[in-house]
Amino acid sequence: MSAGAPEPQGVAEPARITQEERFSERLRAAAEPDWTAAVTHRFTRELMAGTIAPDIMARYLVQDHRFLDPFLMLLGAAMATSDRFESRLRLARFAGLVAGEENTYFERAFEALGVSPAEREATPDTAATSGFQAIMREAAERRSYAAALSVLTVAEWLYLDWASRAPQPLPGDFVHREWITLHDNPGFRDFVAFLRSELDRVGPEHHALCEDLFRRAVALERAFFEAAYGAEAS
Repeated sequence: MSAGAPEPQGVAEPARITQEERFSERLRAAAEPDWTAAVTHRFTRELMAGTIAPDIMARYLVQDHRFLDPFLMLLGAAMATSDRFESRLRLARFAGLVAGEENTYFERAFEALGVSPAEREATPDTAATSGFQAIMREAAERRSYAAALSVLTVAEWLYLDWASRAPQPLPGDFVHREWITLHDNPGFRDFVAFLRSELDRVGPEHHALCEDLFRRAVALERAFFEAAYGAEAS
């Protein structure tokens, strides 16, 4: 600082953003009542209690496994459109986990539940499965980081929300227990926090697009849980 230069004035600290003011939280609130209906659904309650019927769990997992391909496509689109190298690295690391640890869980669970490859192949997609595959592809094809984040954040944050409600001890059956811990562990919580912060950062400039995709994705998550019981939500 040169001699005689004015003393710097105190810099005011930036105002703190409350949870309710976060863009991602506003999107979640706009997706009610579907969000709460999904995270407190009969499926999640029975799963966390370890009382879910094997045929229901099998039906759910057969359908959920079909999301891996479009989900990896959506992660790839987010990597391709992100404006930050660090964000691409974070997304790439998560894609590796999905293709490895989570996919391995599915194979072990199918064996434990007695679901053969032929049975999985012969089972048709439910309307909810087709709808969620479609919205993932739609978000990916928009070539928009904000669009990709809107659907990714629903897919991961909504699952963290229900899984984090699981009472202790967790169910003894690994099919139930590991599906919960895959969606509630320090690494997963950190990744959801990353997705939300990225959506908070880039989403406001694309508010209408983000809200549309977010709300539709939440409604499809609710319908997906309904479909596990053989009921297609309208």
